[in-house]
Amino acid sequence: MNWLIVPAIAVPLLVAAPFIAEFLRPRMNGSRRVSAPGAFARLSGTLTHYQWRGPEDGDIVVCVHGLTTPSFVWQPIAKELSDQGYRVLAYDLPGRGYSDRPDGIQNGDFFVRHLNELLKDQAVERSFILCGYSMGGAIAAAYASRHPERAKRVVLLAPAGMGHDLGPITKFAVKHEFLGKWLFYAIYPRSLRKSIAAEMHLETPIEGMHLRQMGETRLKGFTPSVLSSLRGMIDENLETAHREIAKNGTPALAIWGGGDDVIPIQGMETIAKWNPDVHQHVVEDAGHSLAYTHHREVMKAIGEFLD
Repeated sequence: MNWLIVPAIAVPLLVAAPFIAEFLRPRMNGSRRVSAPGAFARLSGTLTHYQWRGPEDGDIVVCVHGLTTPSFVWQPIAKELSDQGYRVLAYDLPGRGYSDRPDGIQNGDFFVRHLNELLKDQAVERSFILCGYSMGGAIAAAYASRHPERAKRVVLLAPAGMGHDLGPITKFAVKHEFLGKWLFYAIYPRSLRKSIAAEMHLETPIEGMHLRQMGETRLKGFTPSVLSSLRGMIDENLETAHREIAKNGTPALAIWGGGDDVIPIQGMETIAKWNPDVHQHVVEDAGHSLAYTHHREVMKAIGEFLD
C-alpha cells in the first residue's frame, strides 16, 4: 500500500507548486519603492507609480508601456521628448514596476479607467499626445477612441491589437481557465527570463535594462497581471477602436519593427484597412524591442509626425 501513498502526496503537491511559488514571491512594498523615481498616486485603492519630465508649460505627452516591461522602457524617448520641450508623463501599469498588483481582469475598460483616474489625480485638463508601446498601443487606441477630446494625437509603437504570436503556451493559458493558469504560473516566469537573456546582447541606453526586466518576474503579482492582461486587453479586437479614431479625425502614427516576431509587421495592412489615414513607419532592422534599442529612429519618425 505504500506505493499508493507517494502519488497521493506527489500529485497534490505538483498541482499546488506553481501557486505556492507565486504566493511566496516577495511583494512590491515600501522598501522597494525607496529607489523609485517620480511619485505615487492612490487610484481606486491601489498605488500607481508615475514620473513627469520636461517643462511644465510644454505640450503633454502621455506614455503607456506594454505587457511585461514597466515605464522605464520609455526613458530614452521620454528624455528626447522632454529635451525638445514636451511635458512627458510615464507611469507603471497595475501589476508592473513600482505600482500595486491588484486582482481582477485587466481589459480595455480597466486600463482606460485607470488612465482617466491618473489624469484626474494629476489635474491634466488639456488635451495631450498619447503614446503606446506594444500592449500600451492597444490601451492608447482604446483610450483615444473613447476620449477624442483628450487625445489629440496618437503614436503607436509595435501596437498590439492587430494580431500577435505569443506562442502555444500562452494561447493555451488564455483559453483554459484553471489548467491554463496552472501552466502559465509554472512555465511563464522562467520562459520570459530565458527570452530576455537571449536579448542581452542588444544595445540599449537604459542601464540594467534586461536585469530589471528579469526582476519583474520574481515579484508577487506580476505573472497573474500578465495573464489577466492576455485574457483581457491583448485578447480584445480593436477594429472598432481604430475605425473610431479614423472617424474622429485623430492623427495617428504606427511604427513597426521590420524584424518583430511578437507583433508581426503584417499588422500594417490590418490597421490601414481600419484607419486609411494612419501614418506608418518601419524601422527595418528592429525587433519588438525597438522602443529601447532603436529610439533614435523611433524619435525621428515621431518628430516628423508631430511637426
